[in-house]
Amino acid sequence: MNRLLVQLKMEVVLIVRNGEQLLLTLVIPVLLLVFFSLVDVLPTDTKDPVDFLAPGILALAVMSTAMVSLGIGTGFERTYHVLKRLATTPLGRPRLIAAKIIAVVTVELLQFAVLIPVAYAVGWRPGAPNWAAAAGAVIVGTLAFAGIGLTMAGRLRGEINLAAQNGLYLVLLLLGGMVIPFAKLPGPIRAVAHALPSGALADVLRAALAHQGTHPTSSWLVLAAWAVVAPVVAAMLFRWD
Repeated sequence: MNRLLVQLKMEVVLIVRNGEQLLLTLVIPVLLLVFFSLVDVLPTDTKDPVDFLAPGILALAVMSTAMVSLGIGTGFERTYHVLKRLATTPLGRPRLIAAKIIAVVTVELLQFAVLIPVAYAVGWRPGAPNWAAAAGAVIVGTLAFAGIGLTMAGRLRGEINLAAQNGLYLVLLLLGGMVIPFAKLPGPIRAVAHALPSGALADVLRAALAHQGTHPTSSWLVLAAWAVVAPVVAAMLFRWD
């Protein structure tokens, strides 16, 4: 247990100290939330932009931590043979994996502790939000994005993985319904957006927190499918060295 706690502390410290990861996990979500809530330039079709943005930014926070931060950090650890060495120490692979999972959840809790008050500060007033459903969506979404991030981290070299993770982050941000409504996307792209884990998570969170989901039932199915398939693919393809 002590080894797990030591490794967990190290995982969280590495995330917090890494400027690029901190930018992706906290600074960018906060800036997007505040800027587009106060500057009404997005075609959100809601009375207040923050009503649309808040659930989407929470989904973005999950993607930033569970996919990009975890994927980039793990990718460089693999490239520099850190994972291989740690797996042969008394810590062992199970504790190493557990520490990474708990670290992701810890960082997500920190993100929500910042983002939710900021959303309220800029005018978000969700009507009867279903926080239990939202928490379930975050857990399922975390599994999905972690699977994607680890699949890339387990196959690509550190520098290539870094570029790929950031590139995928931008694609999922723009096409995932997080800041741009599905209805404003062209037809063929809209169909793809609904099939993406980012789009599914954003839609489910909007249904749970703001009652604004477009296809919540199908979005749950899509998100669940990603949460099952992505970790399985990661387990099959991941190389420790």
